[in-house]
Amino acid sequence: MADTADFSGAQAGPRYLPIADHGLIGDLRTVALVGTDGTIDWYCCPSFDAPSVFASLLDADRGGSFALAAAVTARTKQFYFPDTNVLITRFYTEDGVGEVQDFMPVTDNALEIERHRLIRRVVCVRGTVPFRVRVAPRFHYGTASHTLRMSPDAAVFTCADTRLALTATVALEGDGTDVRAEFKLSEGESAVFALDQIGDDITQRGCAHAEAEQQFTATVAYWRGWLRQSRYRGRWREMVHRSALTLKLLTYAPTGAIVAAPTTSLPEQLGGERNWDYRYAWIRDAAFCVYALLRLGFAGEAEAFITFLTAHIRPGQTNSSGPLQIMYGIDGRTDLTESELTHLEGHQGSAPVRIGNAAADQLQLDIYGALIDSVYLYDKWAQPISSDQWDDVCAIVDWVCAHWDQPDEGVWETRGGRKNFIYSRLMCWVAIERAIRIANRRGLPADLPRWQQCRNTVYRRIMERGWSERRQAFVQHEGTDVLDAAILMMPLTKFIAPTDPKWLSTLDAITRDLVSDSLVYRYDPRSSPDGLRGDEGTFSICSFWYVEALVRAGRLDEGQLAFEKMLTYANHLGLYAEEIGRTGEQQGNFPQAFTHLSLISAAFNLDLALG
Repeated sequence: MADTADFSGAQAGPRYLPIADHGLIGDLRTVALVGTDGTIDWYCCPSFDAPSVFASLLDADRGGSFALAAAVTARTKQFYFPDTNVLITRFYTEDGVGEVQDFMPVTDNALEIERHRLIRRVVCVRGTVPFRVRVAPRFHYGTASHTLRMSPDAAVFTCADTRLALTATVALEGDGTDVRAEFKLSEGESAVFALDQIGDDITQRGCAHAEAEQQFTATVAYWRGWLRQSRYRGRWREMVHRSALTLKLLTYAPTGAIVAAPTTSLPEQLGGERNWDYRYAWIRDAAFCVYALLRLGFAGEAEAFITFLTAHIRPGQTNSSGPLQIMYGIDGRTDLTESELTHLEGHQGSAPVRIGNAAADQLQLDIYGALIDSVYLYDKWAQPISSDQWDDVCAIVDWVCAHWDQPDEGVWETRGGRKNFIYSRLMCWVAIERAIRIANRRGLPADLPRWQQCRNTVYRRIMERGWSERRQAFVQHEGTDVLDAAILMMPLTKFIAPTDPKWLSTLDAITRDLVSDSLVYRYDPRSSPDGLRGDEGTFSICSFWYVEALVRAGRLDEGQLAFEKMLTYANHLGLYAEEIGRTGEQQGNFPQAFTHLSLISAAFNLDLALG
C-alpha cells in the first residue's frame, strides 16, 4: 500500500518509490513506468532509448514526472485490466474510491503511431474523490529547457526538438513551465488526460470522453487478441501470460528488436556502481526471448526478430568483438557509446546514471550459441529459414570454429579482464551442434566434417578443463575452483544428461554455494573479482534456471517448491527486476526480459514433468 499526501514537489509521498512499486504500459515503441502513487516517473519519447521526458525515478528533483493522485490521504492498489497491458491504480479515501486507468494505444495508423499517445483516464467508482495533477516534463534527461504555451483546450510543452501537447477534460493551470489541475469527481464521473507528441506533420488533438472510451476498448481488444495466440494451458497460466505480455511490451515493433529492459541505471545495489543502460537489443536476451515465445505459440515475434537480424546484422563484418556485437540499438545501430549523466543523483542517490553501454565492444562468445539455437528452433517450429539466412548461419559457425578457444568477457559482462569461461565454451558447442542439426534435417550444404570435429573438440575441452576434481563440479573458467550459476545451462542445452553423476555433483555444489531460499547468485565476486566495487543481489534468471535443472534431474518436489518460492518474489503485478536483494526487494533494471523469459521456460518444463 502506498500513502498519498499533498504535492510538495514533483511527487507525493516519499521521494522515491521502491523499484518494485511500479507497473508498465507501452505502445510497442516506448513505455512508461507508473508508480503505485499514480506518478509516471519514467517515460522516454519517442522510443525506448530516446532521452527521457519524465525521469524522477532517477532524480526526484531534476528528472520530471506526471503526478496524478487523490488529493487526500489514500491507500492505493494497482492491477492490470485482465489479460492486457492496461494498468489501473486505485485510490481508497475516506469519502470514496477512485481509479486511474493508464494505457498507450497500439495502432497501425502511421499518423497515430507518431503521437505516442499516453492516456490517463480518472474515474470515481464510489462516493466522491478529489484529485490533483502536476505535469512537469524535464526533457533530455533534465538538461534541456522548455517553454509552456497554454490555450483554452491544451498545454503545449516545447523544447528544441520535441513538442508534447497535454489535453484534458478539466481545466488546466500553468505553473511556470509546468501544469497543474485540481478537480473533484463523484460516483460515475470521469476525467481524461492525454499526452501526445506533436510536430509539423502531427496536429494537436484533444481526447474527449467518447474517444478515450473508444481507445480504451481498442487497446484492451488488441492485447487480448494478441494473448489468444498462446497455447499455454498449464498450472501457472496467469504468471506465464503476464510474462508474455511483458516481453511483448519490450518489443520495438518497427524492427522486431527486443530490449533487455526499458530502463537505465536502476541500481543492482543501492549506493553501488553497478548501474547500466539496458534499453538495447542484446543478441543473447532476444534469442532466449524467441525460444520462450515460440514455446507459447507466438511465432510472429520470432519472425520479427529473425528479420531484424537479417536486416541489420552482417556476420561478415568482423571486428574486435567478432562478427556480431553483443548488443545493438533498437534500430540496428552499432554505436552505443557509454557516458555518465553527472547532474542526476540516481535512484535513491545511487549514482552514476549511465546512458549507452560500453559492453557493446566486449567479446562474449556465448551469444553465438544463443543466436543459432533460436534460429534452429525458429526453423523447426515456425518456418524454414531462407538460403541467405543459412549462408549467414554458416559464416557465423565457421567463425566460431576458428575462435571458440579465445578468452572473453563472458555472459555476465565482467570488467575484470578476459578469461576462458566455461559457459562461453558451452554456448560455442551449442552454436555448432544446432547448425549441424539444421544441416542434417534439411540437407543444407555445410562443412560438416569440420563442424563435427570442432564440436567434439569443444566438448572434450569442457569436460577436461571445465571440471574441478577438488570441487567435484564444473566451474566458472579454466584454472579456477569458483562456481558460476551460468553452468546451470549445461543440461538445459542438452550438453550433458541431467542425471549424469558429474552434473548431479555440480548441482549439489551450486546448491551449497550459490543458492539462498531458492534464490541463486551468479557467482561470488569476492572469489572471482569482476572489476567492479560492491555486491549484488541474486540473479532471477539463474533462479529459474535452477528450477529447470532440478526438474530435469528428477527432483520434482524441490523444483516445484523453488518455483513457487520464486513467484512470491514478483511484485504486486507479477513483474521482476533483474535481481532480488537480501530482504526480497527488487534490484536492477525493471522489468527485465531475461527474467520473464526464464519464468516461461521453467513453468513450461515443470508442467511437462508434473504431467
